[in-house]
Parts: sequence; C-alpha cells; structure tokens
Amino acid sequence: MSTGTSTRRWRRLADRVVVLSLDDRFWLTSAVATSLCIYLLYLATHPYPAYGAGLYLKIAESISSHGYGLPATIPGYTAGGVPFAYPPLAFYLAALSRDLTGVGAIAYSRFVPGLFVTATLVPYYVLATDLLGSPRRGGVATLLFAGTPAVLQWHLSAGGIVRGLAFLLAITGAAVGVRLFRTEDPRWLLPATALFGLTVLAHPTYAVFFGLSYLLLFAGLSRSPRGLLFGAAVASGGVVIATPWLLQVVATHGVDIFLDASGTHGGLFGGPARLLSEFVYPIDLGMEVVVFGAAYLGAAYALATERYLLPAWLFAGGYFMGKPRFIFVAGAMLTALLFFEVGLPAIRRLAAASRLGRDHRRAVEIGAVALLVLSAGATGSAFAAGALDTHDGDRSQPAFIDGADREAMAWAAAETEPGADFVVLGDGAEWFPLFTDRTILVGQWGVEWTEPARYRQQIQQFERVSQCDRAACITASLAASGAQPDYVYVPKGHYTVRGMTHQQAPGMRDSLAASDRYEVVYENEGAIIARVTPSEPDTSPAPDMPPDPDTSPDERRVGTIRHSTTASPGSDTPS
Repeated sequence: MSTGTSTRRWRRLADRVVVLSLDDRFWLTSAVATSLCIYLLYLATHPYPAYGAGLYLKIAESISSHGYGLPATIPGYTAGGVPFAYPPLAFYLAALSRDLTGVGAIAYSRFVPGLFVTATLVPYYVLATDLLGSPRRGGVATLLFAGTPAVLQWHLSAGGIVRGLAFLLAITGAAVGVRLFRTEDPRWLLPATALFGLTVLAHPTYAVFFGLSYLLLFAGLSRSPRGLLFGAAVASGGVVIATPWLLQVVATHGVDIFLDASGTHGGLFGGPARLLSEFVYPIDLGMEVVVFGAAYLGAAYALATERYLLPAWLFAGGYFMGKPRFIFVAGAMLTALLFFEVGLPAIRRLAAASRLGRDHRRAVEIGAVALLVLSAGATGSAFAAGALDTHDGDRSQPAFIDGADREAMAWAAAETEPGADFVVLGDGAEWFPLFTDRTILVGQWGVEWTEPARYRQQIQQFERVSQCDRAACITASLAASGAQPDYVYVPKGHYTVRGMTHQQAPGMRDSLAASDRYEVVYENEGAIIARVTPSEPDTSPAPDMPPDPDTSPDERRVGTIRHSTTASPGSDTPS
C-alpha cells in the first residue's frame, strides 16, 4: 500500500470522526452504549444483586397489600417493625410493576437500577453540553460520568430501584434548571417544579441535592430578581406536590420522625471531618485516585480561569451532601474541561514538536480522546463486575445473598412458625424478612426513622453479632443486646458485614452443635439455622466491640466510598 493511499484513508477516517464529534447523536449514542455494556457486564457477573433492597421491596409489598395506601409500619425489621416515612414514589412504581408483571424481587432489583442509570445519561448529556458549551465536551463528560465508580456504586446496585430513580429526576431537574436560569423563560417553570416535587417524593437526599443545585445555578447563571422568583416558585411548587404525602406522615408519626431521621446521617454541615472524609480520604483508593485527582485538578483549573460554578457544585456535592456520588455530577464535567483545555493542547504541542503531518496529528488527538473514554468505560466495567479491589482485599459491588441463602430462607419461610423471631448474622439479614415473612431482631435497616440513639445501637449490635466465630460469642452478643430470638441464622464461608468481607470460622458449626443453647435444625453449603433453646447460656466473652459508628457510617465501610459518614449500604436509609 502506498504512502499516499494510507494518508488518504487516514484523512477520510479523521474527517468522519471530526464530523461525528459535532453531532449530538454520536456522543449520546456512545454514552448510552457504554452504559449498557457496563450494565450487561454487571448482570452477567451478578446472579444476585449487589448490596440490598429487601426493605425497599418489603415496603412495596406492604403498599400493594394495603390497597396502594401508605402503611404506618413495615413489619419484619426489628421487633414491632419500623415506621414508614420514606418518600413513596419508587415504592409505588415497584409495587405497580411487580403486580402487573409478576416479576420477582431478585429480578426487579437486578434489572431496574441499570435502566435508571442508563436513562440518566440523556439529561446529563444535555446538562454537560449546556454548561461546557459543545457536544464534544459534553459527550466526553457524559462518557466519563457513565464509567465513574462512585456514581455506579449506589445506583447500579439493588438500592438503585430507589436511588437510581431519584438520581434520574435530580439530573433531569438540573438540566432543566440550566435552561430556566440562563434564559429566564417561564416555560421552564412547570417542568422544573414537577421534577422537584417528584424528587421530593422519591428520595430526601436527592431532593436536597436538587435544591442545592438550583441555588448554585441561580448564583452562577442568573442572580436577577426574576431568577430568584423562579427559584422560589420551583421550591414552593415542589413542596405543594409532595404535601399530601408529608401531611399523612406527620398525621401518622408526627413531625419528629423527620428530625430523628436527619439526626442519623450527619446533616448538611459535617465540619472539618466532612472535608477529610469526602475530599482527602478517597485519594488513597488506588485506581480511584485518578478519577478524584482529575476532578480536583479540573476544579483548580476552572477556579484559576475564573469559572466558579462547576467547582462550587463539586464542593457542595461533597461537603453538604457528604456522598462522593454527588461530587462527580460536576466532577466529570471538570475532568472533560481539563482534558480539552489543558491536556489536548499539550498533546497537540507534542505532536507538532514531533513533526507529524496534519492528518497524523489529528489521528493522535482522536486517539487521546478515545483512550480517555475507553479508560473510563473499562474502569466502570471492572467496578460493576466486582473485579476491583476497593478496600483492603474487598471486591467492588458484593452481593449480600446467594443461592444457598435463598434455599435456607425458603426453608425458614416454610418450616418455622409464622411469628418466629430471628437474629441473622451478616448482610443477608437485609433480605431475610422479605423472603421469609419473619422478623429479624437485630439490624439497622429502617431504624433511622425512630431515633438516632437506637439507630446507632442497632448498628453496633448487628456488627458485633455478625462478626462472631463461635456459639458462645453469639450468646454473649444476644445477651448484650437483649435480643431473645427463636432462631439464629449463621452464614458459612464468605459473607459480608456492612459490605465488608468476613470469613466464618470453620469451627462455628461444631460449636453450635455442641452448645446446649442451640439446636441445628437446617444446614446447606452456605448457611446454618439453629433453634435457640432455653438453657444456661454459654459464658465465653463476645469479641471486641467494632468501631463506634457514632457518626452513622456508610460508604466509608463499603467498597470504594468507605469514608463517608452519612448512610449505610443497601436499603436501610434514605441516604
């Protein structure tokens, strides 16, 4: 092949890519395709969903059984159940979807979150393109966003049946908000108001993020009396939309239930500890250092060039929300900004210094863009597939249950008395009431709607008993917590405790069998169920108390985002 022919082919390829780089369809299709690949890889590697959604789906079942009215309490999660004060939108969607289609709980929590994650990229692309000023920059930002582990962790996993919907609404609201405050066209008021109201009805944390985003968009794009009036109209209109739900919760449980829940998650002002947990600690996370570092460098560059909106949004997402997933709404855009205004010009200078021809320089630029977005997609894929070592040997996106757990829970549902109480070791406890219609006495899921002290106490009790490696330890832990179960459920081999890997001691089974306190009534390759018998308790001491979760630990203990102090994995919290 002649040099001239090769050059002409390079030119035709480059010209086609350059044309496509100006086309919304190309970038949006690329982002959606990347997200779908990540989603399909997650499904292929997760026959059971990551983390938990048992409480969420138990709520949906309760709504369905109440004729689509709001139940006062959700049974099964601690003695007497937990109050129901969650925003109801996602639960109504789950109840209706499952009633109409008959889809099972596992299938729903595996498949639905990924659909929300992929759908969110459409409004995010609109948002990023508007703020960065070109389809190419917005497209790259969207591709980076699609592969960000912090974004995937809590939206692609089982709890995404709630959080994923809320994120979709909040990002769509932000895209509408840019148009509202930039144009001050009243035609954007109605969709903005509706989206805020729906977000309030979907998830409290995302509603706060929606409100903070609008404050920042007003400050960055409007700052006029008209814009202020529009923002107030969106806020008040959204609250009006959510008022029927709010009034019913207050009538049932009182106003204090919202104050109690907010007290379990650190609030909007975390002080210096929040700065460390959200902006410093994540830097030691291996591959994540590149993702966080690029966003921070992009923020520094934007500040240096007197563009303040995106850095302020990044800071607000981390500091006020206390969750890294919100950092990357602006963070992915800042990374794209840094790449196109600092990285790509540097590549061009190097290519020019190397005396490459025009077509080859263009090919190098295209290759740099492709390498960036492919790296993001590969990182997201590896994270979603559970292939990353995200914390001292713990793999990303762990499942709380497996086939052996489902078999053991089916046995418990069929062979134990309907009013039986259980203490379940490990995170499989979150799914247990849904699949057995039995009560777990120890577990923090939903308890944040009671009072902060009880919530922290439940976390401590759950961690202590879940880390036991012998029967005497279980007995001592139960005595310390005051729990008097009819049965204990003990996973065998590998399981997780608040998302962290734990390996059950081989001697646990023999210690249960040898103890007068317990009678093994069921066993398979992955779980033991033992009846608790009335006898003298074993006197061996319990293991050391786990670290005091006085600040309501969340992702700081789970996967890549282990240092945040505002929520816990699965569906236990509105965070």
